[in-house]
Amino acid sequence: MTKEISTKPYLIRGIYEWCVDCGYTPYLSVSVTNGCRVPMEFVKNNEIVLNLSPSATRNLKIDNYRVHFSARFNGVSREVPVPIGAVAGIFARENSEGLLFKVEADALVAAEPVGELVAGENNPAPATPRERTHLKVVK
Repeated sequence: MTKEISTKPYLIRGIYEWCVDCGYTPYLSVSVTNGCRVPMEFVKNNEIVLNLSPSATRNLKIDNYRVHFSARFNGVSREVPVPIGAVAGIFARENSEGLLFKVEADALVAAEPVGELVAGENNPAPATPRERTHLKVVK
C-alpha cells in the first residue's frame, strides 16, 4: 500500500492563489522547528508569520514537501525553506480568512536548538547594520 499524499500542500497553494487573485497579502504562519531556516530575530514563542506576497518574495515554490522562497530581512537576502509539516496556517492579512493546520508531530522534533540561516553560497552572512545613505535631491 502506498502512502497517501497529504492535502495540506494543495490547500496551501489554493489559499495562496486565492489571496493573490483577490489582491490580498498571503501570510504563512509557521511553527519553527529544526527544518525551518528562518531569521530567528523575528521568531516569537517558536512561531513566525511570513509574508508570501509576490512583491515580498522571489522564486516562491510550494511543493508537496516544503515552502521555499527568497526574501529580504532587514536588507539581507535569505533563502527560507519551511517544511510543509511545520506550516500552522495560511491566511489573508487584510481579512484574516484562510486555513489553520495541525502541525505534524515529526515537524516538531527538536533534537537541537533551532539556529539562524547558515551562511553559504546562497545565504551570505548577515551584514552588519549599514549606515543610512546620505542622498541629496539634485535639481
